[in-house]
Amino acid sequence: MGYFSQSQFDIRIEWGENAIAHLAGDVDCVIIVDVMSFSTCVSLAVSRGARVYPYPWRDDTAIEYGNSLGAATASATRRFEGDGYSLSPASLVRIPPETKLVLPSPNGSTLAFKARDFGCAVFCGCLRNLEATAIACAAYQRILVVPCGEKWPDASLRPALEDWLVAGGIISYLSERNLSPEAQAAAATFRALSTDLLRQCGSALELIERGFAADVDLCLTTDVDGRACRLQNDHFSAEK
Repeated sequence: MGYFSQSQFDIRIEWGENAIAHLAGDVDCVIIVDVMSFSTCVSLAVSRGARVYPYPWRDDTAIEYGNSLGAATASATRRFEGDGYSLSPASLVRIPPETKLVLPSPNGSTLAFKARDFGCAVFCGCLRNLEATAIACAAYQRILVVPCGEKWPDASLRPALEDWLVAGGIISYLSERNLSPEAQAAAATFRALSTDLLRQCGSALELIERGFAADVDLCLTTDVDGRACRLQNDHFSAEK
């Protein structure tokens, strides 16, 4: 995979799980970008003083895991009945400080843990904590930014514009560094396109049609959470 490693550059970018498998072993820091909605949920909760425990499976074991931690467990579906939390960012706006929250998310959680297992620092970035993430990660020499993307019905990767654009936004704050051509392209995309355009991208249209326009608003608000979210062993919390 040497041709595709971007190893001669400080700042690198590649999509999804294969990015972790093939590039994370040669970097100091990985930034997971899953805008709609894992990264946004993490940023919202952490900025309010909560701890987020990612969980890779959406089944009853998530509740068992939460119980073992003395944590609340978010519903694995965005729409559910009753009080509590879910993968809807709107459900987390009033989460109390010190809350422990298990967040079932096969995409973002899986990538975060796989990156952790390579021994590098792992951060979770979105529009809400764009600058804070870049500032926290600037201390690392070799940085891999991973737009997670979404899944087609056959489970293959669907590159998602929102993840690419936001990954480019983080990279744009690091533009004085030695950027790979791929990283330069992502940063140029961020500079060229307004984030308002993301309201018309496929992921946003899906959420709006399903009744989650408020989630889209939360996902597309820039630099209102002033804390970088770092994976500390098994949970995301504010970078010290």
